[in-house]
Amino acid sequence: MVAVTVVHTAQLDRGTRGAVRRLLDRAFGNEFGNGFGDDDWDHALGGLHALAHDGDRLVGHGAVVQRRLVYGERALRAGYVEAVAVEEDARRRGIASAVMAALEDVIGRAYDLGALSATDAGSALYLSRGWQLWRGPTSALTPSGRHRTPEDDGSVHVLPGPFVLDLDEELACDWRDGDLW
Repeated sequence: MVAVTVVHTAQLDRGTRGAVRRLLDRAFGNEFGNGFGDDDWDHALGGLHALAHDGDRLVGHGAVVQRRLVYGERALRAGYVEAVAVEEDARRRGIASAVMAALEDVIGRAYDLGALSATDAGSALYLSRGWQLWRGPTSALTPSGRHRTPEDDGSVHVLPGPFVLDLDEELACDWRDGDLW
């Protein structure tokens, strides 16, 4: 039986942090071939982590961190999902869905909307859970101003909250090192 717990980054002991990082390194290195870099790890820290354990073994992870997204004239508080992964031998057992359910509960209680950037392989999971593909142009608010991020168009998904969103409008994210979305 898999159990999912939600804890803040500050509550992750050294051993758990290491286990999460190793899971992410394996999952993203094996599945996507581009690895899971230090910037990717940094993006997953500072918020809440959904940890899926099968007995004592960590088999799944996802994090939600706060980001600001600019939509029209509004700066929305977004629960941004990062670092969702399941051990290869534990897939197709509903673990990713259980991790996402825990993160979506946090998003629904604390944020204006949920957002994430998905690979083509991961997109089906999010769409099946009610996330919507952002169809409009994406941008980032950088130190030198707003810049389009056309390489991210078609990968951003949102989980709408109390605001009505036009998915064809522009959406801009706050600045950070590494991948902006």
